[in-house]
Amino acid sequence: MAFFGFRKFATPASFHVFRPLWPFMVAGSITVYYIAKIQDSAVRSPEYAKDPKNPYATQIANSSAH
Repeated sequence: MAFFGFRKFATPASFHVFRPLWPFMVAGSITVYYIAKIQDSAVRSPEYAKDPKNPYATQIANSSAH
């Protein structure tokens, strides 16, 4: 007889679920980090630093003035 809150079969612990997924989590975090670095360097490139459509143009101008 199963009571509320008790299961007939035990569910695996969280480390059993995340153990096979750790390479994907590491690769995903590395990818996000490097894409952010590439985006930042592209936004700050001389070609786009003074573009009025660049949302970071004022921030780049203020940091280059110092």
